[in-house]
Amino acid sequence: MSGFLFVVPPLVGHINPTVGVAAELARRGHEVAWAGRPDVVEPLVGGRATVFPCASPQLDSPDLLRPDSLRGPAALKFLWERFLGPLAQDMAPGVRAAVEEFGPDVLIADQQAVAGALVAERMGVPWATSATTSAGFTSLAGMPRVEEWIAGLLHGLRQRIGVPHGTADPRLSDDLVLLFSTEALVGRDAPLGEQVRCVGPSLSARPTGDDFPWKRLDSRRPKVLITLGTANTEVVPRFLAECAEAVRTRTDHLQAIIVDPSGTLPESADSVLVRRRVPQLPLLERVDAVVCHAGHNTVCETLWHGLPLVVAPLRDDQPAVAGQVTRAGAGVRVRFNRAGAAHINTALDAVLHEPGYRAAAQRVGRSFREAGGAAAAATHLEQLADRTAGDTPPR
Repeated sequence: MSGFLFVVPPLVGHINPTVGVAAELARRGHEVAWAGRPDVVEPLVGGRATVFPCASPQLDSPDLLRPDSLRGPAALKFLWERFLGPLAQDMAPGVRAAVEEFGPDVLIADQQAVAGALVAERMGVPWATSATTSAGFTSLAGMPRVEEWIAGLLHGLRQRIGVPHGTADPRLSDDLVLLFSTEALVGRDAPLGEQVRCVGPSLSARPTGDDFPWKRLDSRRPKVLITLGTANTEVVPRFLAECAEAVRTRTDHLQAIIVDPSGTLPESADSVLVRRRVPQLPLLERVDAVVCHAGHNTVCETLWHGLPLVVAPLRDDQPAVAGQVTRAGAGVRVRFNRAGAAHINTALDAVLHEPGYRAAAQRVGRSFREAGGAAAAATHLEQLADRTAGDTPPR
């Protein structure tokens, strides 16, 4: 049997897809461990999991608070300069210690945890990329200056923590890239390399508590889940309020469940249910559409269930993912900063009542299921371990 080390950033959406893959590897008898921030990783992977600690920038640091107006190339530069670059520096010592102690046969590095790839290259460990968002294959198209700037930043990181003369892109392994999506969403024209394996989403149940008011869901009305993720609390109140107002104007034929981590949005009888968190996967089995920020995990989980989307991207990879949704015909895009209740109502009417959106969502969902998910990803990792056996010291 082999040992697999997952190197993950302190971002829930980037850890979640690895949980199902790791569980499948463990079920097949392999050893699995993580390198990351224990306070973020352990609640998601379980208390008995092996988690090697890595430092990281504080996510609530003033240095990481981006102005809401920052978009496009400026936002990408901010992300790499203020967070992903420092994250690599901070994680590198912990990743090295994890490799030395655990001795993995294969290291799996998240695209945004490039310390994993750089350390693996330096220590001679075969490595694969966990591409938890497909936007990395399309979002820099048409922005050569941004790509050149990021390449320069990565070159500097390689000099400090990797192999100075190395040439591999630490965001994309030359041996194996696990892309948790399919061409039905990414697009057949996306520049995917031969080492990329589209495995579809890796879904796994997440602890959410048992306090959701299931009995308040009205079976007579269409239901919509409205969620903008957990990392955007400071900028979402206006949009959530507009969504709530949109639903209040049509209480006879629509019910909304709004995720408001701040807890500031009021409920409205039984037409608008507001929760700080929800059991998202079970809830997706009970709703008819989703309004979200085009976060890759939420989009893929929604499409897995064959549900159409209204997407209101904020920043980072979200505009690219939103573009994939609309090109696939599975949803409608609205402008996060400008959409009011009337715009949101129009978009909801479209995805709820025009059958083409649901048909497209179901088509993408079928492609996800056919791709194999966690089981397919585990098989590709086993094959990489077999191909590279002998490249690392015996366990």
